[in-house]
Amino acid sequence: MKRGIYWGLGCILIILWSFAPKVSRDLSAIQDPTIEDIVKSYKKAISEWPKPTIDKGVEWKEFMPIKSDSAYFTTQDKPNILLGKMLFFDPKLSKSNQISCSSCHDPEIGWSDKRRVALGNDHLQGGRNTLSLFNVSERKSFFWDGRAKSLEEQAAGPLGAHHEMAMDIKTLPAKIQAIKGYAPLFKNAYGSEKVTYERIVKAIADFQKTIKSQPSRFDRFLEGKYNALSDEEIYGMHIFRTKARCMNCHYGQYLTDESFHNIGLTYYKRKYEDLGLYNITKKPEDAGKFKTPQLRDLMLTQPWMHNGLFNELEGVINIYNSGMHQIDPAPEVKRNDPLHPVTDSLLKPLHLTPDEKKALAAFLKSMSGTRYKMRRPEIPVE
Repeated sequence: MKRGIYWGLGCILIILWSFAPKVSRDLSAIQDPTIEDIVKSYKKAISEWPKPTIDKGVEWKEFMPIKSDSAYFTTQDKPNILLGKMLFFDPKLSKSNQISCSSCHDPEIGWSDKRRVALGNDHLQGGRNTLSLFNVSERKSFFWDGRAKSLEEQAAGPLGAHHEMAMDIKTLPAKIQAIKGYAPLFKNAYGSEKVTYERIVKAIADFQKTIKSQPSRFDRFLEGKYNALSDEEIYGMHIFRTKARCMNCHYGQYLTDESFHNIGLTYYKRKYEDLGLYNITKKPEDAGKFKTPQLRDLMLTQPWMHNGLFNELEGVINIYNSGMHQIDPAPEVKRNDPLHPVTDSLLKPLHLTPDEKKALAAFLKSMSGTRYKMRRPEIPVE
């Protein structure tokens, strides 16, 4: 009988041993991919990349590289662009003759001003951070609250704002008309020397359309130059696309969804309260929403957020890592106060590790490629 038992156990062991290689293979197949595996999965055509983590209903677009503007310097010589450039840099468009469009949108500091919030006429502070003009022609709406729907409307906004250029726009055309040096510029651009407000803002808008990012190492990688990014940066791109959930809002060629979201920085019923899009639409569901900024040339345009709250990428990553739902009202509070902001449901706690956050920051830095700093033109003085 013992012999039979031993024989039976032996058969079982033989059977188990025969399955062991398959079991081992199956277990290895479900192990998490290594960083080396992840990096390798991106060194191929974009269509073959791992899919990003996208919430239901988000109509995202895949990354696309930008190209160098080969016609840039030719474009700068066009009459309407020359005029627009002069007006953009001319402080005489302001009431004080001290502030120009370039005071807040300086080409030497990322077409922004490096301030937490803008500083304008009589040293009055604005309430929001200055958005960079990089790739502004690609935007579908303008300002943090989307109140302007065209570049002409955007260009006109600061001219008359009391805390920006504070100019009486009704008297502006006559003021510019009196400067003889502008006569040939308007004639070349529009066929006559007549100065109108519409011509002024159109020329400024036309010039702004030429302000574009130059390709970065990120773009070279997208085009197949796989040594353009380090392994850490590629891993950070994977985190951006997956665990960090960034591509729910930052996607496509310019890494923005052109939409508006509440990320929890509204300071509701506090000193620095800003309800963003709600101030334009008056819809309670828009309270606290701000435009998703594009991420091109990110490292040239800090501080970030609508209130200029963050100077370091690590701080930005940490707030998103938290999920930002600390301010959400209880249901009964929301019923009694429909205007109480609620953080966008796209934001969730991310549980990123220190290494993942470091890699994500490295990737974000790779998207800054612009080196050219436009020189200021010689402005007509009389």
